[in-house]
Amino acid sequence: MILLADSGSTKTDWSVLENGKLIQKISTKGTNPFFQSQEEIRNEIKEALIPQLPLSEVDELYFYGAGCAFPDKIAIVKEAIGQFIRVKQSFEVNSDMLAAARGLCGHKAGIACIIGTGSNSCLYDGQNIVENVSPLGFILGDEGSGAVLGKILIGDILKNQLSIELQKKFFIKFPMTRAEIINRVYCKPFPNRFLASLSIFYEENIADPAIRAMLVDNFKSFLKRNVMQYEGYDCYPINFIGSIAYFFREQLDEACKAMGLKLGEVERSPMDGLIKYHTEQK
Repeated sequence: MILLADSGSTKTDWSVLENGKLIQKISTKGTNPFFQSQEEIRNEIKEALIPQLPLSEVDELYFYGAGCAFPDKIAIVKEAIGQFIRVKQSFEVNSDMLAAARGLCGHKAGIACIIGTGSNSCLYDGQNIVENVSPLGFILGDEGSGAVLGKILIGDILKNQLSIELQKKFFIKFPMTRAEIINRVYCKPFPNRFLASLSIFYEENIADPAIRAMLVDNFKSFLKRNVMQYEGYDCYPINFIGSIAYFFREQLDEACKAMGLKLGEVERSPMDGLIKYHTEQK
């Protein structure tokens, strides 16, 4: 029995595999040890996962998560899960970036990217990440991500950089005062999730040239500041995982072409690819 988890800042998808076949899917809230304590992660496992899980032990467990790129953060997640699930053989906690790479590229070398709530990228050798430009989070980096798109949208709305029509549409869609917006960003937990939740405004107003340009410009920034630092970036197709990449594939393709790059696979989730990766190597 294998338990796979793909965890972003917003949600976690769990898959239970038996004899190489998917037998159950479970969804819980996102887990990120940069923003959550071990106690918070432990409670989510206990209250949301365990009641739905038909077993208390597995042969192998592979958890891929946002924020799981450093030993101390990996230890937090591993200990929280280990309190409730016994793993008899292999227990790995890896980054969501490695999930994207394995899910998109399988056992072949390539460039894999994430553009969802946050953004990230890597050069991958068919098994492990060999080079990674640090994403730096939505304050310093995360170009193209839902959080950064939300941040830019709010800034342009509040500083009157978009048309009066778009400003009116924004406040109809999101009936908040300016003070409430500032409070959500600076004082409430998970500001990245709040900012990313605003990305639906782009989807609903994609016909507006200013909105389309904001998307394409942000994707071009992501490619320039991240992807184009990898050796062979102009040879490999550029593959993507994540809701923003998936829903705005047309604008992402436009950005790739403008930068002289070839768009590769675009998937909303890496889970199908991860299932294939972990069952094929047996």
